[in-house]
Amino acid sequence: MPSIFTPIPPEIERKAPGTGGKPPVDRRPTGGGGGGGDDEWKSPRRGPREALHRTRAFVFCALAGDMMFFVVLVTLFYARQVGTRMDPETFRQIGDWHPVLLPPILFLNTALLLLSSLTMERARQHIFREFDVLEEWLGLGRPALRRTLPWVGATLGLGLLFLIGQITAWKQLTAEGFAFDRWATPASYFFYVITGLHAAHLAVGLVALLFCLCALTRLKRVESRQIAVDSTTWFWHAMALAWLVLFTVLVLGQ
Repeated sequence: MPSIFTPIPPEIERKAPGTGGKPPVDRRPTGGGGGGGDDEWKSPRRGPREALHRTRAFVFCALAGDMMFFVVLVTLFYARQVGTRMDPETFRQIGDWHPVLLPPILFLNTALLLLSSLTMERARQHIFREFDVLEEWLGLGRPALRRTLPWVGATLGLGLLFLIGQITAWKQLTAEGFAFDRWATPASYFFYVITGLHAAHLAVGLVALLFCLCALTRLKRVESRQIAVDSTTWFWHAMALAWLVLFTVLVLGQ
């Protein structure tokens, strides 16, 4: 009678993960709870770089709306120049736009504001300087902070000088008989409106600079300080560009 042999299954050699054979499968969570760790760092929706990009996008959208406001203001400036009124004696339409001689201090104010934009850009470059940021990450000191603070402080000082210069220009124009009251001419009225609204925006920028200084001294994470300086810098650049356009309109547009 033939013997029946049961095949013996081959012995499977079990190997510890990482010592040979196929590598272990990296199972990553696909949803639910917080996995934390390396997965969060590699996620494209998280991290300091993505936070900086989101903040920039918000600032740029806000500045785009603000720039449209100044565009409308310039359009009204030119539209009012061609406006006419009826002369009660001759019953004819006549123009009532009389150009205003701008105070010379406005040229100095323009130079101060452009210089402040350069100092703020220097502050932004220092806070993003890779070697200094790396030292802060390694806990070797705060060189980025030390290099950035003086430039932000210089920008704040130049901005204050610009506002003081604007107030001086308003006083000079008032002394020449062009006060901002019901007897103001259309040209002087638009001068006060244009320079006053821009000064109000720049005052907001000064407040942002103060918050930026507080953030630099109080925030511990260098990424948060970078976002604060970067956002303030772009706002300040926008105000400098807006004033350059408005000042050119006031000088050449009359």
